[in-house]
Order: sequence, then structure tokens, then C-alpha cells
Amino acid sequence: MPHLKITLAYDGTNYAGWQVQPEAHGPTIQGIVAAALKKLTGERIYPVAAGRTDAGVHARGQVISFYTSSRIPLQRWPLALNSLLPGDIAALDAEEVPPEFHARYSARWKWYRYTIYNHNLPDVFSRRYSWQVRYPLDYAAMARGASYFTGRHDFRSFCAAGSPVRRFEREVAASMHRQGNFIFFDVVGNGFLYHMVRIMAGTLVEIGRGRLLPEDIPGIIAARSREKAGPTAPPHGLCLEKVAY
Repeated sequence: MPHLKITLAYDGTNYAGWQVQPEAHGPTIQGIVAAALKKLTGERIYPVAAGRTDAGVHARGQVISFYTSSRIPLQRWPLALNSLLPGDIAALDAEEVPPEFHARYSARWKWYRYTIYNHNLPDVFSRRYSWQVRYPLDYAAMARGASYFTGRHDFRSFCAAGSPVRRFEREVAASMHRQGNFIFFDVVGNGFLYHMVRIMAGTLVEIGRGRLLPEDIPGIIAARSREKAGPTAPPHGLCLEKVAY
């Protein structure tokens, strides 16, 4: 039975995250993709994803994997699947992978980008894909703060309360750059905690506002306490850019 790996892009605005769950308030990406796969193959398939993105979070390079007995030629899969998917979800490519491949557990690293639009006037065309911060931000201070995240740390301070995770150590490389009114916060890591990048972004905005110093980041990490970090940034500024295997 073929084991397929497909890369997806999606606008998460209208979805309650990736994963199908009983308490989800609205459709999920996994549910929509599973329904399309059912129409396409006649099989009940629930694909595994590299990252279980939250409600409102986007992806340019989400990776899914699943088994199917369908005889659709490999090169036809993206076109066939896209004919059944809504316009805000797209299959970008497809390949056959070995049985041991797992979209989540086989990943070597994932790259997330958080986008901030910093201007006193709104940008209506980026409102779904950026956190629009109206007050001035000290970009240089934020960039210095972001540099302290790079390395292997216990990121418990940057994990949402109530997470069932027991091990909080992750290794990441963090960077920030500015292009016009847009500030981009990039984090590449071997794994992420619940809301981790969004809490990091929220903490950096506190630095940009002068409420925290860049040099406070090591102490916040060392405290291993969610209360010490900044607020959780809104979901629509976050995008899963790429997964590497």
C-alpha cells in the first residue's frame, strides 16, 4: 500500500486549527483534507501532520503523510486533491515515502515565522497574516532580545499553562529582520511547545514597548515560569513556513 507525503499550504483564518477534536469550534484543516481524501479514494483517511497548528495559524509548508490503496498516479495527486479542496487550502506536491516515515516524528526541524506590522495606521491587506501593532516599537531592542533565544534551553516560561508535555527543553535558532513596516521573527527548531513561538513574539513586543529589556530574556528562560514571560501574541501572525526531513 503506497505511503504518501504531501505538502500543504493554507490560510488558517476560517479554521479551528489542524486537528480534528470534539470540542473544536468550527471546521479543522485535518477534517477538510480527510473529507477530500474520502471523496477522492473512497477510503477513510486521517492524515498525520508535521505540526498541529492552532486555530487561525497559517502554513506555507505543512507536511502530511498517510497510506492509501488508491492507484492515482503520483504526479496527479496535487491536482486531484486541489479539485476537492476549498480555495484556502492547497496541495503543493506529493511523493511516495518509506513505511517508517512519519510527518511529525521524522522531521529534523521546523521553521515558523511570526509577522508584526508596526505602524499607527492599519494595513487592510495584511490584517489576516500579521499582528498589527499601532504603537512604536524599538526594533533594535527586539532583535537583541530575540538573539537570546538561540541555543538549547528549557522553554517552560514560553509554554501555555496546562500543556501535558513533561520535557520542556528545545533547541532553536531565532532571528529577526525588518522590511518596511513589517517585522519578521523567525524560529527554526527541533520541536516546539504549545504556543511557544507566540509567547516568544509577545515577549519581544513587550521589549519593543520598553516594558522589558532585551537582557531580561535569559532570566525569563531561567525562571521556568509562564508568569515571567509576555502575553501570547495573536494566532494570525504565525505561519509554519517549512519542515525539513
